[in-house]
Amino acid sequence: MTVQTSTVQPSTRPKRTRLRRALLYFKRNPSLGIGLFMLIALIVFTIVGLFQVDPLKGYAGAVRGSQPPSAKYIFGTDGQGRDLYTVAVLGTWVTLEIGFIAAAVGMGLGVFLGFSSAYFGGWVDNILRWVIDVFMTIPGFLILIVLAALLGGRVSTEGTGLIIALFLWAGPARVVRSQVLSLRERQFVQMAKLNGLNDMRIIFEELFPNLLPFLGAQLISAVMGAVYSSAGLSILGLGNLREPQLGTMLYFMTTQGAVVRGMWWWVAVPVVLLCWLFVMLYLISSGMDELANPRLRRRQ
Repeated sequence: MTVQTSTVQPSTRPKRTRLRRALLYFKRNPSLGIGLFMLIALIVFTIVGLFQVDPLKGYAGAVRGSQPPSAKYIFGTDGQGRDLYTVAVLGTWVTLEIGFIAAAVGMGLGVFLGFSSAYFGGWVDNILRWVIDVFMTIPGFLILIVLAALLGGRVSTEGTGLIIALFLWAGPARVVRSQVLSLRERQFVQMAKLNGLNDMRIIFEELFPNLLPFLGAQLISAVMGAVYSSAGLSILGLGNLREPQLGTMLYFMTTQGAVVRGMWWWVAVPVVLLCWLFVMLYLISSGMDELANPRLRRRQ
Protein backbone atom coordinates (compact mmCIF):
# COMPACT_ATOMS: atom_id res chain seq x y z
CA MET A 1 0.00 0.00 0.00
CA THR A 2 1.42 3.30 -1.07
CA VAL A 3 0.67 6.53 0.63
CA GLN A 4 0.37 9.54 -1.62
CA THR A 5 1.70 12.73 -0.16
CA SER A 6 0.80 16.10 -1.49
CA THR A 7 3.20 18.96 -1.39
CA VAL A 8 2.09 22.52 -1.13
CA GLN A 9 3.56 24.52 -3.95
CA PRO A 10 4.84 27.90 -2.88
CA SER A 11 2.89 30.77 -4.28
CA THR A 12 4.54 32.35 -7.27
CA ARG A 13 2.54 35.56 -6.83
CA PRO A 14 5.01 38.34 -6.10
CA LYS A 15 4.69 40.04 -2.78
CA ARG A 16 3.40 43.56 -2.92
CA THR A 17 5.83 46.05 -1.52
CA ARG A 18 4.66 49.25 0.10
CA LEU A 19 5.59 51.22 -2.99
CA ARG A 20 3.67 48.83 -5.21
CA ARG A 21 0.61 48.98 -2.94
CA ALA A 22 0.77 52.77 -2.96
CA LEU A 23 1.00 52.86 -6.77
CA LEU A 24 -1.94 50.45 -7.06
CA TYR A 25 -3.99 52.61 -4.73
CA PHE A 26 -3.16 55.79 -6.65
CA LYS A 27 -4.25 53.94 -9.79
CA ARG A 28 -7.64 53.34 -8.16
CA ASN A 29 -7.73 56.87 -6.74
CA PRO A 30 -6.14 59.08 -9.43
CA SER A 31 -7.44 62.32 -7.90
CA LEU A 32 -5.30 61.86 -4.79
CA GLY A 33 -2.27 60.76 -6.79
CA ILE A 34 -2.41 63.70 -9.20
CA GLY A 35 -3.07 66.15 -6.36
CA LEU A 36 -0.09 64.90 -4.34
CA PHE A 37 2.11 65.03 -7.44
CA MET A 38 1.08 68.67 -7.97
CA LEU A 39 1.85 69.38 -4.30
CA ILE A 40 5.32 67.83 -4.55
CA ALA A 41 6.02 69.80 -7.73
CA LEU A 42 4.94 73.01 -6.02
CA ILE A 43 7.13 72.30 -2.98
CA VAL A 44 10.14 71.59 -5.22
CA PHE A 45 9.49 74.80 -7.18
CA THR A 46 9.37 76.96 -4.07
CA ILE A 47 12.31 75.29 -2.28
CA VAL A 48 14.54 75.56 -5.34
CA GLY A 49 13.38 79.14 -5.80
CA LEU A 50 14.26 80.11 -2.23
CA PHE A 51 17.93 79.34 -2.99
CA GLN A 52 17.84 81.41 -6.17
CA VAL A 53 15.99 84.61 -5.28
CA ASP A 54 17.01 87.67 -3.33
CA PRO A 55 13.90 88.78 -1.40
CA LEU A 56 15.27 92.22 -0.53
CA LYS A 57 16.13 93.01 -4.13
CA GLY A 58 13.46 91.07 -5.99
CA TYR A 59 10.45 92.35 -4.04
CA ALA A 60 11.65 95.86 -3.24
CA GLY A 61 11.30 97.10 -6.81
CA ALA A 62 15.07 97.28 -7.26
CA VAL A 63 15.19 95.71 -10.73
CA ARG A 64 14.27 97.09 -14.12
CA GLY A 65 10.49 97.23 -14.54
CA SER A 66 8.19 96.00 -17.33
CA GLN A 67 10.64 93.38 -18.60
CA PRO A 68 9.27 90.26 -20.38
CA PRO A 69 10.51 86.79 -19.40
CA SER A 70 14.16 86.25 -20.24
CA ALA A 71 17.22 84.36 -19.06
CA LYS A 72 17.83 87.03 -16.43
CA TYR A 73 14.20 87.38 -15.32
CA ILE A 74 12.53 83.98 -15.73
CA PHE A 75 8.98 85.25 -15.16
CA GLY A 76 9.68 88.84 -16.15
CA THR A 77 9.20 91.93 -13.98
CA ASP A 78 6.15 94.03 -13.14
CA GLY A 79 5.59 97.74 -13.67
CA GLN A 80 7.11 98.60 -10.28
CA GLY A 81 10.38 96.77 -10.83
CA ARG A 82 9.59 93.60 -8.92
CA ASP A 83 11.00 90.29 -10.09
CA LEU A 84 7.91 88.15 -10.65
CA TYR A 85 9.85 84.93 -10.05
CA THR A 86 10.76 86.19 -6.57
CA VAL A 87 7.17 87.24 -5.95
CA ALA A 88 5.87 83.87 -7.17
CA VAL A 89 8.21 81.87 -4.91
CA LEU A 90 7.56 83.97 -1.80
CA GLY A 91 3.89 84.60 -2.57
CA THR A 92 3.07 80.92 -2.88
CA TRP A 93 4.46 80.24 0.61
CA VAL A 94 2.68 83.22 2.15
CA THR A 95 -0.64 82.36 0.49
CA LEU A 96 -0.48 78.74 1.65
CA GLU A 97 0.62 79.81 5.12
CA ILE A 98 -2.48 81.98 5.47
CA GLY A 99 -4.62 79.10 4.21
CA PHE A 100 -3.19 76.52 6.61
CA ILE A 101 -3.30 78.84 9.63
CA ALA A 102 -6.94 79.70 8.99
CA ALA A 103 -7.87 76.09 8.24
CA ALA A 104 -6.06 74.67 11.29
CA VAL A 105 -7.64 77.14 13.71
CA GLY A 106 -11.07 76.99 12.09
CA MET A 107 -11.08 73.20 11.82
CA GLY A 108 -9.82 72.82 15.39
CA LEU A 109 -12.64 74.95 16.74
CA GLY A 110 -15.20 73.34 14.44
CA VAL A 111 -14.16 69.79 15.37
CA PHE A 112 -14.26 70.59 19.10
CA LEU A 113 -17.73 72.16 18.91
CA GLY A 114 -19.06 69.51 16.52
CA PHE A 115 -17.90 66.64 18.75
CA SER A 116 -19.21 68.32 21.90
CA SER A 117 -22.58 69.10 20.36
CA ALA A 118 -23.22 65.64 18.91
CA TYR A 119 -21.76 63.43 21.60
CA PHE A 120 -23.14 65.07 24.76
CA GLY A 121 -26.49 66.13 23.27
CA GLY A 122 -29.17 67.73 25.45
CA TRP A 123 -28.86 71.41 26.29
CA VAL A 124 -25.23 71.42 25.10
CA ASP A 125 -26.36 70.32 21.65
CA ASN A 126 -29.21 72.85 21.59
CA ILE A 127 -26.96 75.80 22.43
CA LEU A 128 -24.09 74.84 20.13
CA ARG A 129 -26.41 73.99 17.27
CA TRP A 130 -28.05 77.43 17.61
CA VAL A 131 -24.64 79.15 17.59
CA ILE A 132 -23.53 77.15 14.54
CA ASP A 133 -26.73 77.95 12.65
CA VAL A 134 -26.37 81.66 13.43
CA PHE A 135 -22.78 81.75 12.16
CA MET A 136 -23.80 79.84 9.04
CA THR A 137 -26.18 82.68 8.11
CA ILE A 138 -23.58 85.43 8.58
CA PRO A 139 -22.00 86.60 5.28
CA GLY A 140 -18.47 85.93 6.42
CA PHE A 141 -16.64 87.42 3.45
CA LEU A 142 -18.49 90.72 3.79
CA ILE A 143 -17.49 90.90 7.47
CA LEU A 144 -13.91 90.14 6.45
CA ILE A 145 -14.00 93.06 4.02
CA VAL A 146 -15.20 95.41 6.76
CA LEU A 147 -12.56 94.19 9.23
CA ALA A 148 -9.78 94.44 6.63
CA ALA A 149 -10.88 97.97 5.72
CA LEU A 150 -10.92 99.02 9.39
CA LEU A 151 -7.46 97.55 10.03
CA GLY A 152 -6.10 99.31 6.96
CA GLY A 153 -3.89 96.50 5.62
CA ARG A 154 -1.71 96.44 8.73
CA VAL A 155 -2.48 92.82 9.59
CA SER A 156 0.37 90.29 9.43
CA THR A 157 0.20 86.92 7.71
CA GLU A 158 -0.70 85.16 10.97
CA GLY A 159 -3.30 87.81 11.79
CA THR A 160 -4.93 87.43 8.39
CA GLY A 161 -5.19 83.67 8.92
CA LEU A 162 -6.74 84.11 12.37
CA ILE A 163 -9.29 86.64 11.09
CA ILE A 164 -10.35 84.30 8.27
CA ALA A 165 -10.62 81.44 10.81
CA LEU A 166 -13.29 83.39 12.72
CA PHE A 167 -15.78 82.62 9.95
CA LEU A 168 -14.40 79.27 8.83
CA TRP A 169 -15.34 77.00 11.73
CA ALA A 170 -19.14 76.85 11.40
CA GLY A 171 -19.24 74.67 8.27
CA PRO A 172 -16.85 72.01 9.62
CA ALA A 173 -18.67 72.07 12.98
CA ARG A 174 -22.01 71.24 11.34
CA VAL A 175 -20.52 68.46 9.17
CA VAL A 176 -18.58 66.91 12.08
CA ARG A 177 -21.71 67.03 14.24
CA SER A 178 -23.68 65.04 11.66
CA GLN A 179 -20.92 62.43 11.40
CA VAL A 180 -20.60 62.01 15.18
CA LEU A 181 -24.38 61.70 15.54
CA SER A 182 -24.17 58.66 13.29
CA LEU A 183 -21.07 57.13 14.89
CA ARG A 184 -22.17 57.45 18.52
CA GLU A 185 -24.97 54.95 17.92
CA ARG A 186 -22.64 52.32 16.48
CA GLN A 187 -22.06 49.08 18.33
CA PHE A 188 -18.37 49.70 19.06
CA VAL A 189 -19.26 52.89 20.95
CA GLN A 190 -21.86 51.06 23.04
CA MET A 191 -19.31 48.33 23.81
CA ALA A 192 -16.79 50.97 24.89
CA LYS A 193 -19.34 52.43 27.30
CA LEU A 194 -20.08 48.98 28.72
CA ASN A 195 -16.35 48.46 29.25
CA GLY A 196 -16.25 51.53 31.45
CA LEU A 197 -14.46 53.98 29.13
CA ASN A 198 -15.16 57.60 29.99
CA ASP A 199 -16.40 60.12 27.45
CA MET A 200 -12.99 61.61 26.63
CA ARG A 201 -11.46 58.19 25.95
CA ILE A 202 -14.38 57.21 23.75
CA ILE A 203 -14.03 60.43 21.75
CA PHE A 204 -10.26 60.23 21.29
CA GLU A 205 -9.83 56.44 21.07
CA GLU A 206 -12.99 55.34 19.28
CA LEU A 207 -14.64 58.21 17.40
CA PHE A 208 -11.74 60.45 16.40
CA PRO A 209 -9.63 57.73 14.66
CA ASN A 210 -12.64 56.69 12.57
CA LEU A 211 -13.06 60.27 11.36
CA LEU A 212 -9.42 61.01 10.54
CA PRO A 213 -9.66 60.55 6.72
CA PHE A 214 -12.90 62.55 6.69
CA LEU A 215 -11.32 65.32 8.78
CA GLY A 216 -8.32 65.37 6.45
CA ALA A 217 -10.60 65.99 3.47
CA GLN A 218 -12.40 68.73 5.39
CA LEU A 219 -9.08 70.34 6.32
CA ILE A 220 -7.97 70.56 2.70
CA SER A 221 -11.36 72.03 1.75
CA ALA A 222 -10.94 74.59 4.53
CA VAL A 223 -7.48 75.51 3.22
CA MET A 224 -8.98 76.07 -0.22
CA GLY A 225 -11.70 78.30 1.23
CA ALA A 226 -9.13 80.30 3.21
CA VAL A 227 -6.97 80.79 0.11
CA TYR A 228 -10.07 82.03 -1.74
CA SER A 229 -10.79 84.52 1.04
CA SER A 230 -7.22 85.81 1.35
CA ALA A 231 -6.86 86.16 -2.41
CA GLY A 232 -10.19 87.98 -2.59
CA LEU A 233 -9.18 90.47 0.09
CA SER A 234 -5.83 91.10 -1.60
CA ILE A 235 -7.42 91.62 -5.02
CA LEU A 236 -9.66 94.28 -3.47
CA GLY A 237 -6.58 95.97 -2.02
CA LEU A 238 -7.58 95.15 1.57
CA GLY A 239 -4.74 92.78 2.34
CA ASN A 240 -1.24 93.59 3.48
CA LEU A 241 0.19 95.00 0.25
CA ARG A 242 3.69 94.96 1.70
CA GLU A 243 3.71 91.15 1.73
CA PRO A 244 4.24 89.06 -1.42
CA GLN A 245 0.93 87.28 -1.92
CA LEU A 246 -0.55 85.90 -5.11
CA GLY A 247 -3.67 87.99 -4.59
CA THR A 248 -1.49 91.11 -4.15
CA MET A 249 0.05 90.41 -7.55
CA LEU A 250 -3.43 90.46 -9.06
CA TYR A 251 -4.21 93.72 -7.27
CA PHE A 252 -1.16 95.50 -8.70
CA MET A 253 -1.83 93.93 -12.10
CA THR A 254 -5.36 95.33 -12.28
CA THR A 255 -4.62 98.76 -10.79
CA GLN A 256 -1.65 99.38 -13.08
CA GLY A 257 -3.31 98.17 -16.28
CA ALA A 258 -1.11 95.20 -17.11
CA VAL A 259 -3.59 93.94 -19.74
CA VAL A 260 -3.84 97.32 -21.47
CA ARG A 261 -0.05 97.66 -21.48
CA GLY A 262 0.32 94.22 -23.06
CA MET A 263 2.25 92.74 -20.12
CA TRP A 264 0.82 89.25 -20.51
CA TRP A 265 3.44 87.67 -18.24
CA TRP A 266 2.28 89.84 -15.34
CA VAL A 267 -1.21 88.41 -15.78
CA ALA A 268 -0.13 84.82 -16.41
CA VAL A 269 2.08 84.27 -13.34
CA PRO A 270 -0.48 84.84 -10.52
CA VAL A 271 -3.38 83.36 -12.51
CA VAL A 272 -1.51 80.14 -13.32
CA LEU A 273 -0.25 79.73 -9.74
CA LEU A 274 -3.68 80.34 -8.19
CA CYS A 275 -5.30 77.91 -10.64
CA TRP A 276 -2.57 75.37 -9.77
CA LEU A 277 -3.31 75.80 -6.05
CA PHE A 278 -7.07 75.47 -6.42
CA VAL A 279 -6.92 72.44 -8.72
CA MET A 280 -4.30 70.78 -6.47
CA LEU A 281 -6.32 71.32 -3.29
CA TYR A 282 -9.55 70.17 -4.97
CA LEU A 283 -7.95 66.94 -6.22
CA ILE A 284 -6.41 66.15 -2.82
CA SER A 285 -9.70 66.88 -1.06
CA SER A 286 -11.63 64.75 -3.55
CA GLY A 287 -9.15 61.90 -3.20
CA MET A 288 -9.23 61.99 0.60
CA ASP A 289 -13.02 62.11 0.53
CA GLU A 290 -12.98 58.90 -1.52
CA LEU A 291 -10.59 57.41 1.03
CA ALA A 292 -12.93 58.34 3.89
CA ASN A 293 -16.18 57.25 2.22
CA PRO A 294 -16.37 53.49 1.50
CA ARG A 295 -19.25 54.06 -0.93
CA LEU A 296 -16.97 56.08 -3.19
CA ARG A 297 -14.10 53.62 -3.22
CA ARG A 298 -13.56 52.00 -6.57
CA ARG A 299 -12.51 48.38 -6.65
CA GLN A 300 -9.42 47.44 -8.53
